[in-house]
Amino acid sequence: MASPTPPPPPWLQAAREQWVWRGQARPAFASDPGPGQTSVWDFPRPPRLAPESREVRIVWGGVPVACSTRAVRVLETAHPPTYYIPWSDVARHLLRPAPGGSFCEWKGPARYWSLVDDDRKLPAHAWSYPQPMAGAEVLAECVAFYARGLACSVGGLPATPQPGGFYGGWVTPDLAGPFKGEAGSETW
Repeated sequence: MASPTPPPPPWLQAAREQWVWRGQARPAFASDPGPGQTSVWDFPRPPRLAPESREVRIVWGGVPVACSTRAVRVLETAHPPTYYIPWSDVARHLLRPAPGGSFCEWKGPARYWSLVDDDRKLPAHAWSYPQPMAGAEVLAECVAFYARGLACSVGGLPATPQPGGFYGGWVTPDLAGPFKGEAGSETW
């Protein structure tokens, strides 16, 4: 019998508890989803990791970066999905380690990657979780990309970057917001 997972340290628990919205109810300022749309306010916190069988495609100035029908979608309250693509479906020769890192209270420490193709470079434009926390283990063999500066699509739907610059979600026409990162979203 496996021993129970110990509770998270107090600093991590405090980071997780800061979130008011957890997907149980939409706030009054949330947009009503239209036909064929899903509200990002219905996504849970902690985030749900779900398989994505639609084709996820990334092209950089005509150069294919990734194409997969085996991506993992991270669905988190107020955020458009972030797509994690298996390394085996990525043109890995285009990625170089980038300095810096970050920490997600749900996924763990992130490592950053730059896209490099001859003289072109997009610094710190992708990230991975080589040693994810419990519950996010499926991300260990995947990488995610910021949509800005790339032609990204999900199931043929064009994807644009999540507002705000820091967050890595992809906004597609089948989503209703508002989205974390927009002006005024600092408190939620």
